[in-house]
Amino acid sequence: MNWSENGSISDESAVPAEAQAPDAAQAPANTLFLGDSGELPLDTRRALVQLLAGPSLDGRRHPKLWPILVRDEAVIRRRLAELFLELVIDRDVQVAFTRQADTGDLEVPLLLRRAQLTFIDSILLLHLRQRLTQADSQGDRAVVSTDEITEFLSLYERAANTDRAGFVKRVHASIEKIKKHSILQKIRSSEDRFEISPTLKLLFSAEEIQALTHLYQRMAAGETPAQLVQTDADEEADQ
Repeated sequence: MNWSENGSISDESAVPAEAQAPDAAQAPANTLFLGDSGELPLDTRRALVQLLAGPSLDGRRHPKLWPILVRDEAVIRRRLAELFLELVIDRDVQVAFTRQADTGDLEVPLLLRRAQLTFIDSILLLHLRQRLTQADSQGDRAVVSTDEITEFLSLYERAANTDRAGFVKRVHASIEKIKKHSILQKIRSSEDRFEISPTLKLLFSAEEIQALTHLYQRMAAGETPAQLVQTDADEEADQ
């Protein structure tokens, strides 16, 4: 029933429901709050938000969201594509994250910010990637400590460097940066031991791993960062 302009009551019994209330007829089935015009169910939205909030959706850390991601992968991919994002997923290790889609020459706004890596960051990531591969081959958890990382990175400290405290400070800053991106996850009941996230397996392409490994080998042979930069510049000039 409805009130007409002259105050009388009009009978709508013969009018189709779609014509009576078109907005109501088209209302989403998954309305969750006042003004909600979304179409996805609650659990799918939670998985999508975790991917956008980042840095990853991990089956071990998010056991309730992982099966939702697998179930609704197609629709989540479509939603991310509308934001010029790509879903990267590895079912074997149960890890997924988003990255900017390769749009070629098409200019698009960037939703994700790229992390700038220092020289120490790059060496640390390569070391962690190697430790992760080693642990996987042995069926162990990939665990490292702050002291172990500092000792490893000290191999790349310049021999003439006398500012040991400054170097250690940079190492700790690098560890904190990697922790921020959840690549290093603190182990409970321990303040300085971390587990390496399997997400690291998906972050490097084969070409990037090869390039970093080449850098690692050259550093191990005694080349300093300054020499590496000069060599790379010379190689680019010859091309």
